[in-house]
This record gives sequence, structure tokens and C-alpha cells, in this order.
Amino acid sequence: MHYLFYIMGKSAVGKDTIYQSISCALQIKPYVPYTTRPMREHEENGREYYFVTQEQMREMEEKGNIVEMRKYNTVFGDWYYFSTNLHLDLQKEDQLGIGTLESYMKIRRFFGKDAVIPIYIEVPNDIRLMRSIQREKEQDHPNFSEVCRRYLADEADFAEEKLKEAEINKCFQNLNLDDCIHEITAYIRQFQA
Repeated sequence: MHYLFYIMGKSAVGKDTIYQSISCALQIKPYVPYTTRPMREHEENGREYYFVTQEQMREMEEKGNIVEMRKYNTVFGDWYYFSTNLHLDLQKEDQLGIGTLESYMKIRRFFGKDAVIPIYIEVPNDIRLMRSIQREKEQDHPNFSEVCRRYLADEADFAEEKLKEAEINKCFQNLNLDDCIHEITAYIRQFQA
């Protein structure tokens, strides 16, 4: 049996860095989600996300390819994030995904509880907020309103009762990146043995 290992956590806990490191270290094929938001600096289409228009998203929805979808009302308008059944074949290989708790729950419902393994990452809130602000400062056009919106939304999206409902019993602390990557890699290898 093969698995979809699904990385999630609040914004600025290091998900993207951990995702890239583990994908390379274990040579696990990435399960890339889709979004209608604009591409950020240093992002590449098909690597972090498949960047599509809302029209392309609706075409996929009509064809029945969308597994789960989330809509966020941002200061820039509505942005959609979604997953499809287009690039996942757990009959052939393990894959590594990244997303939100909400997307994890829907993907798990679609592909089966035993097929989707949660990798939940945490960082203390003060460190997370400082990381978010620093990351935003590095953008050509920083938008601190969006940082605040994401920070507050995460508090609701990852509330303790939602983590319990999702049966998230294990969490990985990212206080030291190398230690966190090592711990997650060892955890995934247990399933691959």
C-alpha cells in the first residue's frame, strides 16, 4: 500500500521548506495543489501550486476533477485553493502533499483514512508571527493586512477541537529546522518499511 503524506500547519511554521527538503531526501513525488491566487516571487508553476484562472478551475469542477476546494476572501479578492484527482495514484507510489487542516480532512474522506497520513507542524505563535512579518518584508509589495488576516484565520482553522476531530495525535515542533526534518523523515520511513 502507498500513502499520501500530508504536511499541514499554520502559516509561517516552515511547511514549504520542510516539504521541499523531505521530497528531495526521500524522493517522494509531490502532490501539487492548485490555486487561483497570483504567483509569489520565487514560486514556479507546478512546483508549489498549479496556478490557474477561475475559469480553468470551473472547467475542472465541471469535469469532476476537484477533490476539495477552499475559498478565501482576501484583501485582493477571492482566492481559491483546491486539490484534484489528476496527479495522484496511490496504487503506484507514495506522494507528499501540503495544505490546510480543512483540505486534509476532505482529501482523507476522498482517498480513505488509511491512505492519507497527517504531518502536523507547530511553532510558538510569537515566532510564527515574526516569521510572517519577515517573509512579507522581503516581498516587492509587502501587504501586512494579509499577514494579519492569515494569522487570525489560522487560530480558527487550527483550533484544538478541529485537530481532535481530524484525529491529529502527533505534532512536529519546528524550533530547529534540521531536527524537525530528521524527525519527520524517520516517521515517514516507518510507513515505507
